[in-house]
Amino acid sequence: MTLGLLLGGLTLGAVAAAQAAQTQAAPAQTAATPAATASAATTTLRPALSGERRFLTLPGFGRVAYYADPRGEGRPLILTVSVNAAASAYEMKPLWDAFAGKRPVYVLEWPGFGSSDRPDVKYTPALMTGALTALVAEVGRDVDVVALSLGSEFAARAALQEPRIRTLALISPSGLGQPRGGTQRAADEDGGQTLYNRLNAVSTPLYALLRTRISIEYFLSRSFRGPVDQGLVNYSLDTTRQPGAKYAPVYFISGQLFTADAYGDLYSRLQVPTLVLYDQDAFVSFDRLPQFTAQPGVRAVRIGGTDGLPHFEKTSEVVEALGAFWAAP
Repeated sequence: MTLGLLLGGLTLGAVAAAQAAQTQAAPAQTAATPAATASAATTTLRPALSGERRFLTLPGFGRVAYYADPRGEGRPLILTVSVNAAASAYEMKPLWDAFAGKRPVYVLEWPGFGSSDRPDVKYTPALMTGALTALVAEVGRDVDVVALSLGSEFAARAALQEPRIRTLALISPSGLGQPRGGTQRAADEDGGQTLYNRLNAVSTPLYALLRTRISIEYFLSRSFRGPVDQGLVNYSLDTTRQPGAKYAPVYFISGQLFTADAYGDLYSRLQVPTLVLYDQDAFVSFDRLPQFTAQPGVRAVRIGGTDGLPHFEKTSEVVEALGAFWAAP
């Protein structure tokens, strides 16, 4: 069970694998303490994208990385990545390449991932959400947000707090249905702490085993209908070898980064125009999608022939769907 959970954490869409074993109860809404932020930013990691890599300081945590290309016209676009053992800005490269230079574009790397600091602290939905709202404040204007997988929950939570988030586009979002073979409700009254303690005790050897090319390629293959993007594989290998790379993923795998009822607590309360892009996904289902799209301002577009990463395999269709969404009155 433990090995299976850690293996599941390596894939971009491993949202439900973690949820199936342990989805958090009410998330702790406290940020990291200053004394725990000893780890330095992973500045030796090669850039994931062509834009400028910048950092903002999150009080009580440290530096959070984002990529910026402020060229172009129109409302700035913020892209947020997934959460998994190898998360990085590279996950949004097809959309970055499509929009950079045409409109201002920013890509956020969550605390504990990519070039952001990776200290041994408690990672929570509140911490992740705070990173996104801090970037919105840094941009200083109304923005559109496109989020991937579990990042969709953080983006929805941020939209409930930050009025400058004017639209949301959610790619293969978690929290809209029952994971296959599991539940999106907390199964343990301690919100995943027991599971976290067990995983943390053996995380170093298992993480070393799982950050191999064969493991990463196998689990990424479950999010691709066709060949796995080798650039994504190579960058995943690089990012999993940075100091402190295991800390945030253990919180993810133990379920503590999920919202127990993301639909009820987050999605159902959204007031901004929202688009869901989806098709098949090996790790999440979309049982509540019809209920979600019945809400005013919510629509869904199915990107057929994809398995969780449609912007890699059907980039033009995803870009077209996003353009139509943003152009709609």
